[in-house]
Amino acid sequence: MIELTGVSKSFVLHNQGSAVIPVMAGAELRVAAGDCVALTGASGAGKSTLMRMIYGNYRANAGRIMVGGTDVAKAAPREIIALRREVLGYVSQFLRVVPRVATLEVVAEPLLALGVPEDQARARAAELLARLNIPERLWSLSPTTFSGGEQQRVNIARGFAHDYPALLLDEPTASLDPTNRAVVLGLIEAAKARGAAIIGIFHDAEARAQVCDREEDVSAFTPQAAA
Repeated sequence: MIELTGVSKSFVLHNQGSAVIPVMAGAELRVAAGDCVALTGASGAGKSTLMRMIYGNYRANAGRIMVGGTDVAKAAPREIIALRREVLGYVSQFLRVVPRVATLEVVAEPLLALGVPEDQARARAAELLARLNIPERLWSLSPTTFSGGEQQRVNIARGFAHDYPALLLDEPTASLDPTNRAVVLGLIEAAKARGAAIIGIFHDAEARAQVCDREEDVSAFTPQAAA
């Protein structure tokens, strides 16, 4: 479902004499439907960079990044937008939404974008918000006013609203209390059971052991390691 072949990435520091900083070389990764793979490695090894390349936020300098039938490394912007709408979900550490949009609408939006009827989309959003212990009195408010933990749970609800065939998870259990942590791990296990291919960054070792099938050390793809 997700396959990376020979992926490389470097950044150009235009404000520092156009210095070129290589961050990844020859990355290889395959994640089948129903598998969850944890990206590991020291801070700065390139875990987040790899995730952002898969999602299309960063363009790879070389190689192929296949998600379903789309090569994200070469896809046009409209193809990436369609991929994100239909195939590839992403739960980041931070909630980014338009201010003044109600929480229920924020979570329902991925389904509404796919043409799901409003009542069904909102019912699914309400189900997830309740499951993640967001009080109903907050659903009509903008999540930009919420605490960090509440925002994280809204972000998770939004990321799991649609049954994406592929999911990217960036620290989905960070800073969660035990009750909500268990809910999130249950959502991940359910996504695996329905056949989602999942790549995640989990600094929570117990969570990683519970839901991940294997680990991939991104340090192996750093230019220093490849040299």
